[in-house]
Amino acid sequence: MVTRISILIFNQVEILDFAGPLEVFNTARQFWNGPPPQIELVAPDHESIRTVGNMRVHPDRHLNDCLHTDLLVVPGGAGTRPLLEQEATIAWIRERARQSILTLSICTGALLLGRARLLDGRNVTTHHSAFDELRTIVPSATIQSRQRYVDTGKIITAAGISAGIDATLYTVAKINGRGTAMKTAVEMEYDWQ
Repeated sequence: MVTRISILIFNQVEILDFAGPLEVFNTARQFWNGPPPQIELVAPDHESIRTVGNMRVHPDRHLNDCLHTDLLVVPGGAGTRPLLEQEATIAWIRERARQSILTLSICTGALLLGRARLLDGRNVTTHHSAFDELRTIVPSATIQSRQRYVDTGKIITAAGISAGIDATLYTVAKINGRGTAMKTAVEMEYDWQ
């Protein structure tokens, strides 16, 4: 059962990559079968972050304060590149993904999952501009370039930006039923692909 959803945010995160899933999960809570999950924004620092587009967002928790999650969401954006070299953040992603029920990456968040060695040998996707970069990081992965999202069981990867909403609705269906996901899409007036 999913009781906690943790969404990683960081400087230069793509807004829709984290806000899209946040909106889907938040909307889904009103239709949830059973107690709805807590949703939190988790960042490498206690400070506010600046998104692509310069929006300021204050995290709910620091990585060190988030020792357990049921569902980890790793968005993308220009800020993923500096994070590739931050071993503490990569180690946190690796550990949270290993102990969680499910991990969802959006866009270039797949690069971070790749660096954490979570995509080895898997079918994956990411933003089309990052296919070659992902191949370099995870040569054993098979990129599904025509898929909006790819489910390999415990890990779901989504293509770029708006595909994250589709993948999150799919995730809601997977963990709480298709009815919950359909009601969420209708409430959001979103044409789910």
